[in-house]
Amino acid sequence: MTHVGYGLIAGSVLGAVAIGPMFKMSFADKRAAISAAFIERFGIGLVIAVISLPWPTWLIGVVFGFLLSVPSALITKATVPILVTGTIGGGLIGLLLPYVVR
Repeated sequence: MTHVGYGLIAGSVLGAVAIGPMFKMSFADKRAAISAAFIERFGIGLVIAVISLPWPTWLIGVVFGFLLSVPSALITKATVPILVTGTIGGGLIGLLLPYVVR
């Protein structure tokens, strides 16, 4: 599998996992909130898969999962769930990267 292909799949899976619980919540604009959460998590997966740094891939995932989650965490004031999901999800994507992409 290619880096881009893995990023598309991993980002879609992380996005789906992140928005699942949101369907039971109430928001002023539910469609916008769910769409934004999916796009953010999708972007995390894609960035982690295509970035090239001399770090272990799990560390790339943790760092970029965290960094790309900070704006939403600050805006929504739901810092813990957003940062934890982004950091753990990013770490898992980075951890699996060398096993999936050859």
